[in-house]
Amino acid sequence: MLQIGICDDARESRFQLRVLLERALEGRSAPARLLEFSSGDALLGWMDRHAGELDLVFLDIEMEGTNGMDTARALREADQSLQLVFVTGYSDYVFDGYEVGALGYLLKPAGAEELEKVLTRALTALQRQEEELFFCRSGEVFYRIRRDAILYFRSDRRQVTCVTPRRAYIFYGKLDQVAAQLGAEFVRIHQRYLVRAGAVDRVTGSEVWVGEEILPISRSCQREALLALTRAALE
Repeated sequence: MLQIGICDDARESRFQLRVLLERALEGRSAPARLLEFSSGDALLGWMDRHAGELDLVFLDIEMEGTNGMDTARALREADQSLQLVFVTGYSDYVFDGYEVGALGYLLKPAGAEELEKVLTRALTALQRQEEELFFCRSGEVFYRIRRDAILYFRSDRRQVTCVTPRRAYIFYGKLDQVAAQLGAEFVRIHQRYLVRAGAVDRVTGSEVWVGEEILPISRSCQREALLALTRAALE
């Protein structure tokens, strides 16, 4: 599911953009969920609790409190793959978007044709990112996690936890399926653990160090795990 944020301190502007987006999204194959935020601080606070849940954000530049550019800098620091589109009433701000890798901009009041073009570019960019991302779902929430940010996966029965430096994501699934989806970059070291080879700092015969955490290597996985981790270190 595509998750889109609309951040603008003007209620009327949020409403207008939401209506245009709902029309532009009609008939597209992927369902979408729209979330509204009345300030940059509200958006950043929500993102702290829901990292990896938004795919695309339409962000007003001229907001009270934390303005759009400062909000965009914080969003980009937290999530390199998030698509950002600036919404502004002044063309003077257009070039500021390059600093934070914004996909584009819309001048207020946004028109249907301009929005359709930006939305198409955003969806195309998200499709290109798929090889760099791991997707999982918990209930109605879809997570989009950069593969190179993942430290390891931990399995407990049918519940899998994806651990990153910022937070852990919990979803239902099987570790075998996760391993098959991610490929050789991730190494099975135990029935319950799958680690990203590039995140491993140190290896002994029975343990791996991932940051400050020590994970066990089971006897059944030991030979193949050590070979795979050694190969990855040499590469």
